[in-house]
Amino acid sequence: MTTVAQNRPADLAALEAAYDPEMQFRSVLPPTSWLVAGLLVALSVFHYYTAGFGLFREATHRGIHLAFVLGLIFLVFGFRRGRDTAPSMTAPGGVPWYDWLLAVAAAAAALYVPWEFHDLAFRIGNPNTADLAFGSIMVVLVLEAARRSMGWALPAIAVGFIVYAIWGQVFPGALVHPGTTWSGLVNHLYLTSQGIYGVAVGVVATFVFHFVLFGVLANRIGAGQLFIDLASCIAGRYAGGPAKVSVVSSGLLGMISGSSIANTVTTGALTIPAMKRVGYRPHFAAGVEATASTGGQITPPVMGAAAFLMVEFLEIPYREILLAALVPALMHYLGVFTMVHLEAKRLGLRGLSDAEVPRAWQVIKADWPALIPLVVLVAIIMSGRTPFLAAFWAITLCILVGALDRRKKLGLGDLIDAFQLGARYALAVGAAAAAVGIIVGVVTLTGMGFKVSFMITSTAAQIGGWLAGLQPVALFTQSGLTLLLTLLFTAFACILLGAGIPTTATYIILVSIAAPALTLLGTEPIVAHFFVFYYGVLADITPPVALAAYAAAGIAGCNPFQAGTTAFRLAAAKALVPFVFVYAPSMLIVTEAFTWGDFLLSVTTCIVGIVLLGGALTGYLMAPMGAWQRLLLGVAALCLVFPGWINAAVGVLLALPVALAQMAASRTIRTARDG
Repeated sequence: MTTVAQNRPADLAALEAAYDPEMQFRSVLPPTSWLVAGLLVALSVFHYYTAGFGLFREATHRGIHLAFVLGLIFLVFGFRRGRDTAPSMTAPGGVPWYDWLLAVAAAAAALYVPWEFHDLAFRIGNPNTADLAFGSIMVVLVLEAARRSMGWALPAIAVGFIVYAIWGQVFPGALVHPGTTWSGLVNHLYLTSQGIYGVAVGVVATFVFHFVLFGVLANRIGAGQLFIDLASCIAGRYAGGPAKVSVVSSGLLGMISGSSIANTVTTGALTIPAMKRVGYRPHFAAGVEATASTGGQITPPVMGAAAFLMVEFLEIPYREILLAALVPALMHYLGVFTMVHLEAKRLGLRGLSDAEVPRAWQVIKADWPALIPLVVLVAIIMSGRTPFLAAFWAITLCILVGALDRRKKLGLGDLIDAFQLGARYALAVGAAAAAVGIIVGVVTLTGMGFKVSFMITSTAAQIGGWLAGLQPVALFTQSGLTLLLTLLFTAFACILLGAGIPTTATYIILVSIAAPALTLLGTEPIVAHFFVFYYGVLADITPPVALAAYAAAGIAGCNPFQAGTTAFRLAAAKALVPFVFVYAPSMLIVTEAFTWGDFLLSVTTCIVGIVLLGGALTGYLMAPMGAWQRLLLGVAALCLVFPGWINAAVGVLLALPVALAQMAASRTIRTARDG
């Protein structure tokens, strides 16, 4: 069986560079390449050291992190994003002179705040000329760094917020505000902890970087390959085996991966060709891999770094976030696995042969040491200690396991390369966090979050009142319709704002703008945060952007838009589960309203509903289904997914005739086949 390890690093590195915009680096020449390599390693070493031996003062720690990240971005990303990857032969080291200037300016502006920290305490609100100069440089270069490393989406949103902050008096209705001056805006964004140096950069510099580095090292010592081989052992022999391997392996790899695109490329290099070989259509194979890989963003313990942000925003222990995320993540994978299985049965696809499936005992015997860092990581986190200390020991154990394992020898050169790669993965996330700081700063300066929330809830209330008045029988209350419409509006806004933006940045934006709308209606904060987080992640597989689906389409050789629509269909469970835990918060376990009765009811009906929904969307349950069966089963599935005894009873009654028809059709097919 071909393994991912055989394709790595050359083939997968090329795939990441081709389909992940955050990895499209410029080639540089010596001696600049040596300088860049040294700075990347120094950035990783800095974070590794502080994780284990203590963080610096907040402003100093964040300033050093930003100086490294922004300076390196101008050295490794070209001005024309995605096209300036070849070195400039007329510039020293392949980097144009103006990028050297921008790198130095960005580093100086980032370090100015910690350098002047004690004096700034007396100047906040009344910045001097140097403060305004360095602050203006910082704002402009953060936007340019985000554009180079991620594209136009996030910088354009940030510029829109800046325009809103300065010219707020010209905006209509509830959005109007007196406006501010450029000096006042720079003061808020640069000199306070409410802007660029705020919680977004703080979380990336304190938590995210360490887990990105851990994921790289864990893959280097064989954890990723171990997960794929174990998934093959578990699911490979069954109908449509490669697709099931994709679902299981992506879920396992997602525990250590913070990027849906990286997850797609890593497992998709193996699973997509295998899916095509057994008979899945290319766009379906791409959709399966993309959907399963985005599930890694909602799978503990990393969750695309959003878990660490939730700790900061909600001020609850990290282990409670992980516990809350567990059941919804399992619901997502159940939905994908169900549709993969039913599609395989509908098409009559085979599983992997014995020669293609490794022996489970041999896999565990050979690679079990790769699990040690992950087990220790989870154990330390669950003990209540800080996540960055857990990451420190997990990274340390990766280094020790790699050094002691003679088959996967992690020498000094490999370690340096891993530290470079970990820093490269973190560059775009760091720029995104700084750009999001601009957005959050404007929100806190203008009160925009509550203004938008008021607009959403008031519009939902007006439409809900109108719909309630149209009912011939009072089936729905106005408050119930208001909540449903608010959820729908919020979900749409989350998908729209999340298009083409990393998970971490998406979550912070949505929490600042969209989540307050749900809390205004009495939704528990953790429920609101998980709702916007899930729909922000869904943007990775929602056309027209669907970055993860487009990466999978490139591997599968199919139409990207078709792969995106297929991935979105396969992610139907992920789209519905957030509604479930809004109406039944007990699914998140750690909520104030938790009861075992509500938990068991919501989980049981959700499982049954997801299976039925998979049948309705696939057109197959026990036999091929006609249009009326698919429609009736789809309605039954929605009734069962939404919690409540009445909904469950209605769902069962609607599904019963379809089940009887399917059983009869299945018997007919078996009789014809046996005869």
